[in-house]
Amino acid sequence: MQYGGVSTLYVVATPIGNLSDITLRALETLGAVDTVACEDTRHTLKLLSHFDIHKPLVPCHANDERRGAERVAGLLDEGKNVAYCSDAGTPGLSDPGAVLVREARRRGHRVIPIPGPSAFACLVSAAGVSGRTFLFDGFLSPKPGKRRARLKELLSREESFVLYESPFRIGKLLADIASINPERRVCVGRELTKIHEEILEGTAAELAARFPAESAKGEFCLLVHGLGGESSISQSGDDA
Repeated sequence: MQYGGVSTLYVVATPIGNLSDITLRALETLGAVDTVACEDTRHTLKLLSHFDIHKPLVPCHANDERRGAERVAGLLDEGKNVAYCSDAGTPGLSDPGAVLVREARRRGHRVIPIPGPSAFACLVSAAGVSGRTFLFDGFLSPKPGKRRARLKELLSREESFVLYESPFRIGKLLADIASINPERRVCVGRELTKIHEEILEGTAAELAARFPAESAKGEFCLLVHGLGGESSISQSGDDA
């Protein structure tokens, strides 16, 4: 199958909370492309409006990523340059984007990353854990049995690992870690870069007591120390 001329898909990282974290390059790219594809048009419209950028928006939802990717790839085939943004942070890092990138490459188009904010990098930089290797596992399964089984695997490793969690399950996640290894050191980042940002460090048991099983407020990122104490950046689990 033959496609049109080579166009460019820009994979653009956007702020995870503080709009001032957007990069100059991201703003230049969003202002220069023909179309902006996004995980949620309402969310991205607010971001673009804040910076007085006005572009056609095309949805590429997580729950129908294949259809969205084909729609965006069709625009690339027409010769349009497209920027893709997930709702916050770096696309493809526990966010949609991988399917679109693969489809764009399959059709012979360029894919250029525009780096920027990431909760993963943000927490690692503030956790004070040295070393070269961290295991990124994204969101664990919401099913208690699968979550605990994966935690047992992760807690048996030498390297530290990073997880994302919703406010509805953070208490359960910390309780599970504490039940397996109550003395394991954990660093929790809540609402990173936002007004109510909070970074807490302590044992799994101490932090589990801070966040009861019912839902808490904010979005969470956790760094759990490995058996080696000081750690190593490989990626596993959800799209990274």
